[in-house]
Amino acid sequence: HVQLVESGGGSVQVGGSLRLSCAASPYTDNSRCMGWFRQAPGKEREGVAGFYRADAETYYADSVKGRFTLSRDNAKNTLYLQMNSLKPEDTAMYYCAADPNRWACQTLGHSYFDYWGQGTQVTVS
Repeated sequence: HVQLVESGGGSVQVGGSLRLSCAASPYTDNSRCMGWFRQAPGKEREGVAGFYRADAETYYADSVKGRFTLSRDNAKNTLYLQMNSLKPEDTAMYYCAADPNRWACQTLGHSYFDYWGQGTQVTVS
């Protein structure tokens, strides 16, 4: 089992920035792939970005490429999502997820992820 704790959400103006954090515990192969998803009211959960620990490969949805950047602190087993140039359409609940398999990160398909955090709200206006 993996526990995921997100933080860093909040309200920001259009064009602003936020950094989300996701701390995973314990450090196991179950969190080799860690990803961020978001869900706005009335919409399906959408994969935003994924990080595969073994080779630090990153994967991004087209909607956030060039604006969002993943990084990871291995000592803290924490994944960060730096979000710049935020738009109103980025408003959503953001969830951290983890899975042992690379294809979860490659596809950013929410059904492939085994472990989920509680979410953190991001509002852009």
